Amino acid sequence: MASNISTSNIWPNYSTKNVQAAAREPVKELGKDQFLQILITQLRNQDPMQPMQDTEFIGQMAQFSSLEQMVNMSSQMSALRQSAGMVAALIGKEVTWQDTDYYGVTQTYVGVVDSVLWKNNVQYVQVGNAEVPIDEIKSISSPSTTDGSATASEPEVE
Repeated sequence: MASNISTSNIWPNYSTKNVQAAAREPVKELGKDQFLQILITQLRNQDPMQPMQDTEFIGQMAQFSSLEQMVNMSSQMSALRQSAGMVAALIGKEVTWQDTDYYGVTQTYVGVVDSVLWKNNVQYVQVGNAEVPIDEIKSISSPSTTDGSATASEPEVE
C-alpha cells in the first residue's frame, strides 16, 4: 500500500527560519554596547596588584563617549538625508495649505512647490512668494492644468 511521503522526513532542518539564520553574516563593527562590554570585562579581570590607572580609565570612557556621539550623529544624519530626499520630491507638486491672517480669517491656498528650504531647523516649501512649513501642508497632488499649459507657481486662494 502506498503511503504519503513527507518532505519533513527528508529535510527536517530545511525551513525558511533556518536558511535565513545560516545566511546571516557576522557583524564586523564594534558598537557602543560591545565597547562598554569590553571595558567592563577589562575592569573585572584586571590584576589587583596593578590596577588600571585613573587616566587610562578616563581615556577609555572618553573614547566610549566619542563613539556614542558619533553613532548618534550618524543616525541623525541618516534621518536628515531621508527627510530631505522625501521633501525634495515635493518640488513641482501642487500643495494645499491654510493660513490665518491678522484678522483671524482662515483661507485655503493652492500652489506649485518651487523649492525646499530650511529655516531655524524647520523645513519649508517655497510656493511663489509664500514659505509654507511642511507640517501645514494639507494635501499634495500632481499639478492640475485645464488647458495643457503649465500651472502658475504663485499661490491661489481657493
